Amino acid sequence: MHLLPMTDAHFAWLLGQSGVDDAPHLPEGGIASRDILDLLRGVAAEVGGESAWLMVVEREAVGIVSIKKRDAQGRWDIGYGVAPEREGRGHATAAVAALKRIARAHGARGLTAETLPDSGASPSVLRRNGFVCIGQFDHPEDGTVDQWVVEWTA
Repeated sequence: MHLLPMTDAHFAWLLGQSGVDDAPHLPEGGIASRDILDLLRGVAAEVGGESAWLMVVEREAVGIVSIKKRDAQGRWDIGYGVAPEREGRGHATAAVAALKRIARAHGARGLTAETLPDSGASPSVLRRNGFVCIGQFDHPEDGTVDQWVVEWTA
């Protein structure tokens, strides 16, 4: 697993708007819907800096992991998704592990994530990466969600 830092040009490429030099291959069906890619592009622009990465395995882009926001405690709230054609192969687990290393190297104090209750593989991905569920809250768009956190000392 290699995390390739994304620029706006990568989002444009995924949306079919332009090419990118040395672009990885894409699985059949792509890695996410147009709506999701547009949403992630906007979030990456809002967060700024290096905040989204392509998950690349053997020269194929299999998903995206990104920072949704940085909180006042120095933690990064993250999200991730894997192409439907590539789910169930450990890519999300490997990407979150790689992002933990990047976060530590950039001085983050930890990571947070949200999942819908009973949301398939995501809780396992987070548990395998040391996250613990600290409770639930009502998200304005998604309803009740589980809140996950992993922290470390500097």
